Amino acid sequence: MGGVAFLLVCVFGVFIVTGGAIGPLLKSMPFELITIGGAAVGTFVAGNSMHDIKHTLAGFKKVLRGGAFKKADYTDLLCLLFYLVRLAATRGAMALEPHIERPEESPVFKHFPAILKNEEATAIICDYLRMVGMNADDPHQIEDVMARELRKTLAEELHGAHTLQTMADGLPALGIVAAVLGVIKTMAHISQPPAVLGEMIGEALTGTFLGVLLAYGVVGPLSVRLRGVVEEDSRYFEVIRAVLVAHLHGNAPQVSVEVGRKMVPNLFMPTFQELEESVESLKIAA
Repeated sequence: MGGVAFLLVCVFGVFIVTGGAIGPLLKSMPFELITIGGAAVGTFVAGNSMHDIKHTLAGFKKVLRGGAFKKADYTDLLCLLFYLVRLAATRGAMALEPHIERPEESPVFKHFPAILKNEEATAIICDYLRMVGMNADDPHQIEDVMARELRKTLAEELHGAHTLQTMADGLPALGIVAAVLGVIKTMAHISQPPAVLGEMIGEALTGTFLGVLLAYGVVGPLSVRLRGVVEEDSRYFEVIRAVLVAHLHGNAPQVSVEVGRKMVPNLFMPTFQELEESVESLKIAA
């Protein structure tokens, strides 16, 4: 939001400093905003289901919050997966059953409350380990199924960003609609003095100005930001896929977790030594 504030200060500040008359702009801006904003909201509601509307509105929280997962979250996830794949490698897939059937009662999952609270992550881990216990242990098959599910989930999560981008694409045209209405209003007062007509034309052009400003200065960047956050968060689930598939290929738990570590975004990726220390200090009374 700091970027939007800086944008507005630069746009309106330079306009005022260079001698622009802010009065007519402020006078007409509320009505132009209602016209353009109302039309944009109307098209948004008309083009989306109630579920999609709620999902898009929830996206604003993600824009303000940023990515949900940080370095500690990825480290905890890798430690949990290490414990689970090591348990499967040493005691067999059936040893996982008490943990994956009732994760809320599992001392392993309880050791990582943030992961247990994330229902989507917990479900993915348990579902695919359950499939392995049902002899669906072909790594290529599991990888394909997981990849398709994660692509589906990502596409659904990106709907909010696509919706905002569609709104941004339409705002300049809606600004022109508001400007045309202003011109029609001006032409109805063509008998007025030039000074009055000039002010009315300026008010009409405010619609075009606001439409372009909102599209490229506010809504468009919000769409880009939301898309970035969603794609960043999706890497968390790619780590799960990488570790489980590496395990099914017969790799040692340490190697499987290392494969997953390489999938962590560089900004949050723990070093090899940091992850090794976290894994070695892992003490769970299972």
